[in-house]
Amino acid sequence: MKDNFSLQSNHYSQYRPNYPKEVFDYLAAITPGHQSAWDVATGNGQVARGLVPHFKTIMATDISERQIEKAFAAHNIQYSIAAAEHTPFNDSSFDLITIGQAIHWFNFNAFYQEAVRVGKHNAIIAAISYHLLRVDATVDSIIDHFYSGILHGYWDPERRYIDEYYRTIPFPFRELEAPTFQMSFEWNPDQLLGFLSSWSAVQHYRSRNGNDPVELIRKDLFKVWMKDETKTVLFPFFMRVGVIEK
Repeated sequence: MKDNFSLQSNHYSQYRPNYPKEVFDYLAAITPGHQSAWDVATGNGQVARGLVPHFKTIMATDISERQIEKAFAAHNIQYSIAAAEHTPFNDSSFDLITIGQAIHWFNFNAFYQEAVRVGKHNAIIAAISYHLLRVDATVDSIIDHFYSGILHGYWDPERRYIDEYYRTIPFPFRELEAPTFQMSFEWNPDQLLGFLSSWSAVQHYRSRNGNDPVELIRKDLFKVWMKDETKTVLFPFFMRVGVIEK
């Protein structure tokens, strides 16, 4: 798995949106047991924190030590450094396995073998994600130019799986039809710029060019969005949910 997020871990922990509570209520409702969950590629623990009320123990792993250093702390979350494809966990350990905004980075075959090994029979596995945020027609045009224009050639090829809403990832489980959830926030333009700064393609651009691409849209954004003004920001949410049978 690529580590595209250690360098911007401050932006990631500060500006990445949290997932709706309803997502975790749904996953808990369809999971047969509630002893243990594994949150894979946890980052700063955005998914793990949502599991806190529902599971006795949450094991949250990531390859980035810097991300975990900034992770949400709770009495029943245990963080550790581990790749998604190779973990120290015992066979049949988990009732639920979650992957938030990360499965597209994995070696699919190796990860799925590990998930089957450490998941209990009839455990639930859920790959959670969201696509390009929407605000309004004017702001969206700036974001689209940034995403597809300025950052063209800086996205890793795995990004296409998000553009395809995970429809094209392999998913070798008995699949369940997941309900639709809404991710909606009230943001000011600085929050939007902070979120954009957390993108992996922005880090690639900075590394190659020595300057920050976010600055290329700052003036245009502030022409149409006052600094102290809040707008509703919507993230198209999607996920694949399956049952581990063995």
